[in-house]
Amino acid sequence: MNIQIFGTKKCNETKKAERFFKERGIKYQFVDMKKKGMSKGEFNSVAQANGGLDHMINWEGKDQNLLALIKYIANEDKLEKVLENPQVIKTPVVRNGKQSTLGYQPDVWKKWN
Repeated sequence: MNIQIFGTKKCNETKKAERFFKERGIKYQFVDMKKKGMSKGEFNSVAQANGGLDHMINWEGKDQNLLALIKYIANEDKLEKVLENPQVIKTPVVRNGKQSTLGYQPDVWKKWN
């Protein structure tokens, strides 16, 4: 397995995901979205596996003004706006090669091998 966890240090769901893999002795790479974010290729790969760009966004997030802007701007501009503002992406994003999940999903991760 080649696990990557994209999240933030303060996110409880991200901490739970890290604990899940630690407890099972599975090595993972943590990517702090506040510092690094996701590349366009990484984002597109995860979005494709999880139902598209709109499914990647935490519509319940704090910055409702930014979320409203993302919701109503032209589709071709959405990706750039989301990549510029990684705080709107649901976390954790857990990747295992081409497979990925959004949020805390231990039932799915148990099936990965």
